Amino acid sequence: MAATGVTLEDIGEPLSSTTFVVVDLETTGASPASCEITEIGAVKMRGGEVIGEFQTLVDPGAPIPPMIIALTGITNAMVMAAPRIREVLPAFLEFLGDAVLVAHNARFDVGFLRAACKAHGYAWPAVEVVDTLTLARRVVSKDEAPNRKLGTLARVFGTQVTPNHRALEDARATGEILHGMLERLAAFGITHREDLASLKSPVPPEVRAKSTLADRVPSKPGVYVFRGPDGERLYVGTSKNLRSRVKSYFTKAETRGRIRDMVSLAVSVDTMVCPTALEASVLEVRLIDQWRPRYNRRSAHPERTPWIKLTDEAYPRLVVSRSSASDGTHWGPMRSMSDAQLAIEALQQSLGVRSCRTRLPRQPKPHATACILHDLGACSAPCIKGVDSGYAQTHAQVQQVLNGDVSPVVNALADHVAEFALTEEFERAADLRDRISAVVDGSMRTARLASLAACSIVAVRRVDDGWDVVSVVGGALSGTRRVKSGVWAAADDLRSAQHTLELHSPLVEEQELILAWLEKPGTRLLYVDGTWSSPVAGAGRHRGWVAARRGDREATGQRRGR
Repeated sequence: MAATGVTLEDIGEPLSSTTFVVVDLETTGASPASCEITEIGAVKMRGGEVIGEFQTLVDPGAPIPPMIIALTGITNAMVMAAPRIREVLPAFLEFLGDAVLVAHNARFDVGFLRAACKAHGYAWPAVEVVDTLTLARRVVSKDEAPNRKLGTLARVFGTQVTPNHRALEDARATGEILHGMLERLAAFGITHREDLASLKSPVPPEVRAKSTLADRVPSKPGVYVFRGPDGERLYVGTSKNLRSRVKSYFTKAETRGRIRDMVSLAVSVDTMVCPTALEASVLEVRLIDQWRPRYNRRSAHPERTPWIKLTDEAYPRLVVSRSSASDGTHWGPMRSMSDAQLAIEALQQSLGVRSCRTRLPRQPKPHATACILHDLGACSAPCIKGVDSGYAQTHAQVQQVLNGDVSPVVNALADHVAEFALTEEFERAADLRDRISAVVDGSMRTARLASLAACSIVAVRRVDDGWDVVSVVGGALSGTRRVKSGVWAAADDLRSAQHTLELHSPLVEEQELILAWLEKPGTRLLYVDGTWSSPVAGAGRHRGWVAARRGDREATGQRRGR
């Protein structure tokens, strides 16, 4: 895809449109582990204007120390009839919503709030946090203020509210200070919500200078490509919000030395906007495989994916392979080399698959000798018995496992696990447990990929602003659409295109991305072609093109005409 132009809506959320909730707490002491909140004050602001306030005293459940009373003026009598923090938190969290949380010395306030949420079973929201203390160190010089205390900053910025160690008044003053600092920061290009991350810590000047590379990057899902001085592709990535992600490379949030080196070389950023996040993720995997950018590590070497292979010889054995085939002799992909080796050991132990590496003739050589495994009863020794060893039955059992029935392996090893547990040989039991897990996981991964590759699919899932419609053929993504209406029309277009597209052999990682999307709750299969053994809940076996049930059509708000 070609890079696209941008509009004002594409470049992120302006700070003038960002909702901030400025919060201040009064407490019985400095540590959330041993102290309690006595007052919460919060001010909701947008564009420098106050749009809401929140204030309440809180009963700490213990006497307030005299020193704290003298500092804040909050007495034991004042909080006696106040609600406990567990009663206050729901209302405060609702007031906070998904706004940017602001506090002066935010570590203190956020620490107390997080501790209270954890103690009373409330999930702390994943909100952005801005610390006005940190901002002050960036925008207020030592000549202006000898320190960064709230009262000092209030004098610097001439706030109408004077801080007085009461939560709401201090929050109001902090809000005015925030607005004053953001006005100063606008002169340095800090104009959007996504720019706030760059203020949390100083960034090397040469890195910060390159932040302009993200200026024309749209805030849409897609793939970004950093290019070097000679146009070479240095790094490929993906994001649901391209501009926000590219911006993050020029902030403290990026701490990887290898990526910092990449940023120092980069001179431009290309973007490819995609209609859906799934298409962006798949495109990223494909481009990394095609271009092999020097700074990409994840997805950069699909050829290293381990499979388990049954060798082609008179008495087959199991080995790890770096390539796959669709002839039933390969099993996987395995998650790692160690998992592949554990699975092989499980089959050797439970089925008697030979572990020696010698290529054996069909008829044993004269005077051939067997290894110790024969004496231990762990191998039928075709090296000395040939066809009379019964190894053909072992081969058949291995083929049964490769075809998806792992019960002979699991049952045999599970009995041994139980025996070791009874005799308290827990390390040996754990070793067998890991081998069983590797076998089961390998079988599941094989079955999932085989099911996906055996059919063509058109599926849909609801997203915030519409519907994502996805087309898959033979395990490869063939197209996606994001629509606000006309789901069936989009599905028909994608279905028709399936027969005209020239598709590649999909990478394992691409298939895993597609399966993860299909398995998410709310995904509906609109069309399925072929024999489908679906990992998606509720999908059965189908032959030929099968339309979704009437209820599914109604759920998408569409009527399908013929």
